[in-house]
Amino acid sequence: MIRFEQVGFTHANRTTPVLRDLDLSIPEGDLVLVIGRTGSGKSTFLNLINGLVPHFTGGTLSGRVEVAGMDTRTHPPRDLAGVVGTVGQNPRAGFTTDTVEDELAYTMESLGFAPDVMRRRVEETLDLLGLVSLRQRPLDTLSGGEQQRVAIGAALTAGPSVLVLDEPTSALDPTAAEEVLAAIARLVHDLAITVVMAEHRLERVIEFADHVIRIDGPAPSLEDPALAMAGHGLQPPVVRLGHALGWEPVPLSVRAARRQAADLRTHEYTPPLRRVGGHDVASTADTSVRFGRTDALRDVDVSLRAGQVTALMGRNGAGKSTLMNVLAGSRKPDAGTVAVGGLDPAALRGPDLVRRIAYVPQDPTDLFYTDSVAAECGATDHDTGQPPGSALARLADLVDTVDPSTHPRDLSAGQQLALALAIQLSGTAQIVLLDEPTRGLDYPGKVAFAGWLDRLAEAGCSILVATHDVEFVAVVGDRVIVLADGEVVTDADVRTALTSSPAFAPQVQKVLSPLPVLTVEEACAL
Repeated sequence: MIRFEQVGFTHANRTTPVLRDLDLSIPEGDLVLVIGRTGSGKSTFLNLINGLVPHFTGGTLSGRVEVAGMDTRTHPPRDLAGVVGTVGQNPRAGFTTDTVEDELAYTMESLGFAPDVMRRRVEETLDLLGLVSLRQRPLDTLSGGEQQRVAIGAALTAGPSVLVLDEPTSALDPTAAEEVLAAIARLVHDLAITVVMAEHRLERVIEFADHVIRIDGPAPSLEDPALAMAGHGLQPPVVRLGHALGWEPVPLSVRAARRQAADLRTHEYTPPLRRVGGHDVASTADTSVRFGRTDALRDVDVSLRAGQVTALMGRNGAGKSTLMNVLAGSRKPDAGTVAVGGLDPAALRGPDLVRRIAYVPQDPTDLFYTDSVAAECGATDHDTGQPPGSALARLADLVDTVDPSTHPRDLSAGQQLALALAIQLSGTAQIVLLDEPTRGLDYPGKVAFAGWLDRLAEAGCSILVATHDVEFVAVVGDRVIVLADGEVVTDADVRTALTSSPAFAPQVQKVLSPLPVLTVEEACAL
């Protein structure tokens, strides 16, 4: 179905190839998971399949990529559009219409399908992906999981034999991610569609994969998923637990691990304490925000304490980003009060704002103003009075694949996030607000990032992390606030919150329940 013959690719204005010596075949009807460090070339690999590389991106391609008998060098993306469906990291950015039904039909209209064929395929796709009840809904009213399913549906209506997915669950809450992965599994098993998927949150997807390609390995090839999880730092928690305890075979799923952990669950366990925090640094009181007729926040009362990492969780659309914007001062509430250091954050400007609040939004490109990574980092060092090279060093801690001469907007999504974190977490702000900060980060990058947050908390900073990444919360969190429909439904210490909710329980907790164990390190200490 898909054949790479001695393929290499070098971006324009670069001398070092991002991909080299790719020589492999992807069989029809497989779900292939592409893994690698942040910035290693996973998105480039995917775009070789749909022809966007090099026809859209430019650069130098060597070797041959063949998809369904077509050489992508001589067949531009429009020729491949009926064979390869693509869903990018941000499905909303790819929408071109206003409603679900119109979006599903758009690709077929572009390809000149007959009206009766279009109608039939729209109906089939609505049924296949569970979108019937949403057919007339405006796209901007959908949750993240619903948008992701619509994006996949829009790619499917043209009848492709290959589906290319770039981080399809990275922005989704656990329940929405399960819905999307179930839909993908149906496409593979019921329709024999070949799915090639890049993903960092391997704990969600590894058990579904038929093969794994490690893109930054010495000789990328199709590997058995269990064998592909050895010899590098990209293992999900359940695999790390299996390796640490010498289990054979190494489990890829909670179900398989739980069968091997029966003896461990009989141990007595006294969990270590997490930080309880000090005085209140920021608070909201009876805070409400409305968008038209929609209540994004309703009478929210929260307080954030010095020296504590608080995770803000909840399904897509629960109000997490709105609460972040209120605390950052970028959105005034419609009712209630907000205070950071005793002051209204919306009234803070310039140095007063920087000294009190550091904020990394979901779209980190909003923070970039210069034409190179080096210039962004240099400006940060100058503005904060730190030694030259400090911000670049922080960036290298998270991601070591960034060329300092690169324009920030030419970085991968994960690299852009790492750069935003490196330049924002540089001062002595009282409160740090991070909206989905691990999206696009690999496991080693998350370990380094967790170390940053630990050091900030120990220095007395209050940190609020809005995230769907339960594994990250299990490692670094002290406290969890859960929002649902704009209201606070949980405010508890991290262990109580994560062990009392199946939706938010990390893998190790699911394996060792009812023991209140959250991480691999805690499990190995039993």
